[in-house]
Amino acid sequence: MQSLIGTGVALVTPFREDLSIDTDALIKIVNFSIDGGVEYLVILGTTAENATMTQAEKEFVIQTVVDTNNGRLPLVLGVGGNNTMEVVAELKTRDFSKFAAILSVSPYYNKPTQEGIYQHFKAVSEASPIPVILYNVPSRTGSNMLPSTVMRLANDFENIVAIKEANGDMVHAMQLLKDKPKDFLVLSGDDMIALPMVLAGGSGVISVIAQGFPKEFSEMIRLGLNRKVDEAYKIHYLFSDCIDMIFEQGNPAGIKQVFQSLGIADNTVRLPLVAADQSLANRIGAFVDKINKLA
Repeated sequence: MQSLIGTGVALVTPFREDLSIDTDALIKIVNFSIDGGVEYLVILGTTAENATMTQAEKEFVIQTVVDTNNGRLPLVLGVGGNNTMEVVAELKTRDFSKFAAILSVSPYYNKPTQEGIYQHFKAVSEASPIPVILYNVPSRTGSNMLPSTVMRLANDFENIVAIKEANGDMVHAMQLLKDKPKDFLVLSGDDMIALPMVLAGGSGVISVIAQGFPKEFSEMIRLGLNRKVDEAYKIHYLFSDCIDMIFEQGNPAGIKQVFQSLGIADNTVRLPLVAADQSLANRIGAFVDKINKLA
């Protein structure tokens, strides 16, 4: 899956103050990411706040991004959940002709065993008509998909082609990289360790911060893939404080504040999330000003 190497962005869903979807802002964000040089777009990941969206709103977001992208970049669609039968039903009925792959999160809340996780993704693999990217994010799901389970899935199912690994643990990541099949992609799901993972043998990142700073972050990943270590780390350290800031009060509150500071979209999120407080907004605004001056 060469199309998944590099930087993918987990798109936000921008809202107006009345909490309706801001279509114009969504179009701007898609174009901003594409113009900035990212390699692909991820629709309806966790960052999209899809947990608080109706099915009609999700379909609207999908169609808006597909239409705006207009075939320019590969698209990945988030299709996952903690009800295996419901996920399988969507995989069997949705039109995936516009998508390169699905991103499917490990079941949350239920806290399945490793065998339960394996059987869930076995069902996903068998139902999916397109390649599958596994998604491990223990901080949100309440359970960790172990490297041994990932390797079992990667070896047993040809259409399971990658993992977005957001454990945040480099030792865990290196176990995946050491044992993975040759063509299986390990993608960082943690912006702070995206570069170290790439330098250890990873294939890129599905990023939050990259949609706010697509030019710089995607260039950092390309430099890492080309083993230009010093140049890549120069960008990494420039953005490390901002990476901490955008997750300080929850995702996507931080990245939405970046977009407000950039003048692209409002910082509105839906409850139970709340917008960044004034202190964080001021610090993010100062960082955006600093980057704009360097440009």
